[in-house]
Order: sequence, then C-alpha cells, then structure tokens
Amino acid sequence: MEKSVVFNNKLLPYLLLVPQLIITFVFFYWPASQAVLQSFKREDAFGLTSEFVGLENYQSLFAQPEYYKSMLTTVIFSSLVAALSLSIALLFATQADKNLKAAGTYKTLMIWPYAVAPAVAGVLWIFMFHPSLGTLARPLRWMNFDWNPLLNGNHAMILVVMAAVWKQISYNFLFFLAGLQSIPKSVLEAGAIDGAGPMRRFWTIVFPLLSPTTFFLLVVNVVYVFFDTFGIIDAVTGGGPAGATTTMVYKVFADGRLGGDLGGSAAQSVVLMVIVIALTAVQFKYVERKVQY
Repeated sequence: MEKSVVFNNKLLPYLLLVPQLIITFVFFYWPASQAVLQSFKREDAFGLTSEFVGLENYQSLFAQPEYYKSMLTTVIFSSLVAALSLSIALLFATQADKNLKAAGTYKTLMIWPYAVAPAVAGVLWIFMFHPSLGTLARPLRWMNFDWNPLLNGNHAMILVVMAAVWKQISYNFLFFLAGLQSIPKSVLEAGAIDGAGPMRRFWTIVFPLLSPTTFFLLVVNVVYVFFDTFGIIDAVTGGGPAGATTTMVYKVFADGRLGGDLGGSAAQSVVLMVIVIALTAVQFKYVERKVQY
C-alpha cells in the first residue's frame, strides 16, 4: 500500500508567497497604478502641483506625429532584434550541442555578454563604431563607406540593433542549449535510420520539440526589446539622430525627464504597458497553439 503525504500546515504556503507578492506589488502594481493616476493630471516639472485634466494628456499624445513615428521605430527595432537574437542564438546553440573540442570554453564565452549591463553594452558598441574614433569604423572608411551613426538615421538604427542583439544572444543561447540537451538522442537516431538528413531532422524533429522554449523566449524577447533596451539607446544614440532611434520607452523618458511633461509621459507609459500586455496575450492565444508540448 502506498503511503500518502499529508501537509498539515495550511499557513506556511501563504507565508512563502508573501515575499514575492510584496515585490510584485511594490515594483509593478503600485508604480503602474501611480502612472495611471498621473496620466489624468497635468503636473509641473518638479511634480509639486497637479491639476486633473481627464483625457487631455491622451488626446494631446495621439495628436503628435512624433509619437506615431516612435511606434513605427519600435516595431522595426523590436522585429529586427527579436528575429536576429533568436535565430543567431539557435544557430550557436546547435553548434555547441555537438561534440566539439573546448566546448566548455565556447559555452562560457557565449554566456559572458549576458553579464554586461545594457548601458555598458551600448558604450562598447559606440566605441567600436564611432565614426571618427571607432576601431571598427576605420576599415569602413578605408572602403570608402561613409559610416556615421551620429548623423545617419539608418546607420544609427543598425548600430543599436547590433548592440541589442549581441546583449540578448547569451540569454537565448542558454535556453536553446538546455532545450537541445533535453531532446532524447534516440529520437534523432531513429530519424537518421529512416534516412532523414541533418536539416530534415532539425526542422521535423528538433525544432518542433524546441517550440515550448522558442515560445517562452519570444515572449521574453518582446518584453526585453520594449523595456530593457532603453540603456543601449540612451548610451549609443540618445534617441537620435532626428529621432531615428527614439522608441516608445525612450520617448517616455525624453518627454518626462528631459521635457518635464510628467502627465504626458505617464500617459505614454500607460499606452506602452497596454501594448505589451496585449502583445503577450495575443502570443499566448494564437502563437501557443502551434507549440508542441
């Protein structure tokens, strides 16, 4: 007869949840509620006086052409970073999963960029690609390529995308490698016996089994691009030139901290929060259907 385990302490599970609930309330729900309330007010630059203005901040926000430009910039930036960081990380993970010499060193070097802060990563890339001082910008000048991310918006977008992708590859690499190592080798051997080549085995066996990991990373990367890339953009381009790299999260900072429009900045943060929540809900509703658990 099997013995059943009975947990008699009914209070302990709730006590264990309390620290996480407090952290979630303090760092998410309370700031979010304050942003919602602030978005209905007009405040001075120091936040000392406020006046309730209803939806005026939202009306003013959606009347700005610059805000729609920041939306388009965010779509382009997020699509490029998510696609490139996921695909490159998957490529590196498949190579690391093979029997390679010095595989431990290779994996360690792949993880290192994740320990770098976003702002530091941005500084590293602007040092390498600065139009006049960058070590990697000099060969571009020798090839008569007029590289200047300080004046050319397309060059600036390419630079911040490269920095953001480099920063996120390590995180995606870890999860993809763990997912690859959890796939039974017998399944791959059975595919090889049936005559499937390496590419066919990857797309018909490996990638479908990686779909839960890929879906998780897709959600995480969307959140990363919308919020955590602020430090990279601020360090590399400061949203320029001419707003070419001003994403929605950077515009919240620029209008609120630099422009002193606290109410309008709060309205932008609420809109950004709604967009991210909606994107996550859509991913869980439609993308997750194709995930094979």
